[in-house]
Amino acid sequence: MFDIVKGPIDVSKVIDAVADRNTGAIVTFIGSVREMTKGKKTLYLEYEAYESMAKKKLEQIGSEIKTQFPDAKTAIVHRIGRLEITDIAVAIAVSAPHRDDAYRANRYAIERIKEMVPIWKKEHWENGEKWIGNQQETVSYEKTGVPKEFGL
Repeated sequence: MFDIVKGPIDVSKVIDAVADRNTGAIVTFIGSVREMTKGKKTLYLEYEAYESMAKKKLEQIGSEIKTQFPDAKTAIVHRIGRLEITDIAVAIAVSAPHRDDAYRANRYAIERIKEMVPIWKKEHWENGEKWIGNQQETVSYEKTGVPKEFGL
């Protein structure tokens, strides 16, 4: 299960996608919208994605994990659209026969998502807004359009 969704993420389905009789550990990562970021009060977030490419990159991450941890199973779902405070933005579940592999593979998944998946976040604060892309902060968003770095 590697998907980009426009509504709430059902975490139980993400977990169910990796559970089986040989699972000794399932490690989940749930990324949620927080209210305070670097001293600024967040009102809400907007996520956009190049959806077909994002799904392919999520599948690639799953393949990379399978190469490094052959017995692991991975499921990743990322939400796009407007997200309110406490909403789940991303859910990752990794199962493996042993907990160490499940922990390491799960950490690998979130780091690779930040590095390579074409998903962008626009943070809306009380006194402004800004597009954030992958690991790097980008130039401030003017209300007239998307920063040229995104090529949208």
